[in-house]
Amino acid sequence: MTTRRLGQAPDPALLDDAERMGVDELRALQLQRLQWTLRHAYENVPHYTKVFDAAGVHPDDCRSLEDLARFPTTSKADLRENYPFGMFAVPREQVRRVHASSGTTGRPTVVGYTEQDIRTWATVMARSIRASGGRAGDVLHNAYGYGLFTGGLGAHYGAEELGCTVVPVSGGMTPRQVQLITDFAPRIIMVTPSYMLTVIDEFEKQGIDPRTSSLQIGIFGAEPWTEQMRQEMEQRLDIDAVDIYGLSEVMGPGVANECVETKDGLHVWEDHFYPEVVDPLTAEPLPAGERGELLFTSLTKEAMPIIRYRTRDLTRLLPGTARPGMRRMEKVTGRTDDMIILRGVNVFPTQIEEVVLRTPGLSPHFSLLLSTRGRMDHLTVTVEARPDCPPARRADAAEEVARAVKETVGVSMDVQVVDPETLARSVGKLQRLVDQRS
Repeated sequence: MTTRRLGQAPDPALLDDAERMGVDELRALQLQRLQWTLRHAYENVPHYTKVFDAAGVHPDDCRSLEDLARFPTTSKADLRENYPFGMFAVPREQVRRVHASSGTTGRPTVVGYTEQDIRTWATVMARSIRASGGRAGDVLHNAYGYGLFTGGLGAHYGAEELGCTVVPVSGGMTPRQVQLITDFAPRIIMVTPSYMLTVIDEFEKQGIDPRTSSLQIGIFGAEPWTEQMRQEMEQRLDIDAVDIYGLSEVMGPGVANECVETKDGLHVWEDHFYPEVVDPLTAEPLPAGERGELLFTSLTKEAMPIIRYRTRDLTRLLPGTARPGMRRMEKVTGRTDDMIILRGVNVFPTQIEEVVLRTPGLSPHFSLLLSTRGRMDHLTVTVEARPDCPPARRADAAEEVARAVKETVGVSMDVQVVDPETLARSVGKLQRLVDQRS
């Protein structure tokens, strides 16, 4: 059985120097590093030279952390316009590795790392795994995808930095995932939460109780997931399910992480990444504690510094708890670019996930289809029944979901409950939404 540690303070002996910093000491370090980053970007990246000059700001204008709000933001479109290496601040010969997004909506976004950047990334990833409860000597099953996606190698280098034994499985071949977990007895698994559900299903399909596995810690990221999803995985697998956050443009996974002692939001590793929250429409900074769009500025990246990057993730910043000097970002459950505007109402897939997971008889596997009926947009939700859900229960469950979404979100939609194993499974980032609107 996994030992739950909620409410306990972390062992101070396990924290590094940055995690022990007070707020004033950390802010002084951030300002020093921010001033270096702004100058490094301005002097070495033509894009930043141009946009800083157009905005009438210069690195010398940053005399306090609050001055950062005067500088222009960076978008994914800016990175694509400078494809492939236009955002690099060092000669290409000093770049030791490149990663890139999938590029499903156009040119991929390319990011680069110097040798020091790779060490920094491994350091924050090791810190993230340790904050999740991982320790040197643990066996870690890494089912994040390897390749241009930052998840696999980011987790791999961080786990080795911490002193773990890494099993570099990558995604896919789900029966083999179960076999290797059974044979190698890892204590930790790192994977997307949606694929973890697929692995749990495979355990049960093979007649193995997932709760009897060696796994004690699951570190899940790369897509939004809800508290209901956490409860589902913790109950079915008997683990501590911990959230990790990152994105390629800022570094990769390891920008922020939940602490297993509290699970109350993700502590941002602020010695390397400076967070802001702004109004998604105006990009104006919001007061502390208000929910809006998350921005990040890198503080130590050499190859590709990023200034006020618009993540499109919606969250708010809160004071630190387990690591008091470092702020927490509330769990991300939606993005400005995955929001569905349905007949004038804003709908996020995670709102539907919350309803599905608390409806008896339904599994966490569902998909969304947007279509047009006459002049109106229409949403159809298809949900798999759990294997033990009797056929007579399905119509009632569908009606309960439709009614709950109408009451909590304010939109009407069709709900279909289908047999288990009907919907396609994802081995990487989950794509729940299919948009067939004309």
